[in-house]
Amino acid sequence: MQSVLKKAFFTAALATLAAPAFSQSTTPAPVVEQRKENQQDRIANGVQSGRLTAGETANLEKKESALNKEENRMEKRDDGNLTTADKTRLTRQQNRLSRNIYRDKHNGRVQNTNPKTEVGKRAENQQDRIAQGIKSGQLTPSETAHLEGREAAINKEVKSDRAANGGTLTPAERRQVNRQQNRTSNAIYRKKHNARTQ
Repeated sequence: MQSVLKKAFFTAALATLAAPAFSQSTTPAPVVEQRKENQQDRIANGVQSGRLTAGETANLEKKESALNKEENRMEKRDDGNLTTADKTRLTRQQNRLSRNIYRDKHNGRVQNTNPKTEVGKRAENQQDRIAQGIKSGQLTPSETAHLEGREAAINKEVKSDRAANGGTLTPAERRQVNRQQNRTSNAIYRKKHNARTQ
């Protein structure tokens, strides 16, 4: 009886110890698609919280877009499948992009999330719309990079104009920025409502 109990205890202990090792060896690495979605969510959260500037977001989304294109090339080359080597390479690149997202979100540069001016409030609203489009998948990384590049250019122009005018915009500069923001707003709408999705 005692040897039966010892044997049962030994078997249970062995199973307990083996379960993690077994599950680690048979559980695949995170699926490439899920990883992309997680990273897009992290970028969207950074945009919405202001921890990612428009320029940083444009740069990250360009990298994400390039990664997606490479994945598509790999799949076409291998009849719609990713080889183990392809998955390993993509995982390495996704790890690098993940570190870039982390660094950009924690580098101290921020987008104003509580603006006092009409121009600032409009920019914040457009950043929120872009973040929502990233999160919902309505905006692809390429579309987001394009939109954020436009936002970064407007931000740079506003900063330059304010510096030249003692911290304010002239009425003509405000009208110019408003026209640019209108064009960007229309572009956000078009890109969120076209047939392309993440």
